[in-house]
Amino acid sequence: MTMENQSDQNIIPQQYTGTSMDALEERISASTEEAITLFNRTATKLLSINDWGKYAGMSAFQLMDPHGIKAERAAEEGDFIRIDIPGPGTHTGKGYDWVRIQEIKSINEGECQILAIIVRPCAHPLEKEGKTAHFLKDTATSTFIVKRNGVRITAEEHGRNEVPNTETGSVYDKGRNFIVGMAGKLGLSYPQWKSLVKGLLKD
Repeated sequence: MTMENQSDQNIIPQQYTGTSMDALEERISASTEEAITLFNRTATKLLSINDWGKYAGMSAFQLMDPHGIKAERAAEEGDFIRIDIPGPGTHTGKGYDWVRIQEIKSINEGECQILAIIVRPCAHPLEKEGKTAHFLKDTATSTFIVKRNGVRITAEEHGRNEVPNTETGSVYDKGRNFIVGMAGKLGLSYPQWKSLVKGLLKD
């Protein structure tokens, strides 16, 4: 097993329930130096959450600090991401879907460089004991990865344990989450994440 594959197994949560999804884009650089430059630029874009909407094309993303205040900086562990997806939002999330940055991992081992952000559905940041404000249950994770292996650069999104959140919130929220969650299970969220990873790698 290569160092690259070992790193992937250590970063991406195991799949144990619901559905999963993987979106990947890659580029091959002409030299190691060019690859390192591309990796560093792509990693910076990955941490710039507020710009994700430009690449994803569907939803808008806003980085929020641990106190629920808009943040105009690179993402950090413990931050929230407010997601504005097309169509009505939930009452629980005050019109939005919410995830929290559970972990940011950085690996630099020889010819392998990795930056990963792992997020999980959560409550609205101002509702400390609140219900999950996302169309998926908090079993779900999304792992966003930028990786360099030699001259090969990849940008990836890996969704794991995706189950529609139909147990929390109002009757309206449950119905809305079921519809959006089922759309995701049918693959309708794939184009957005594919656009995002492609956009991260663009010059």
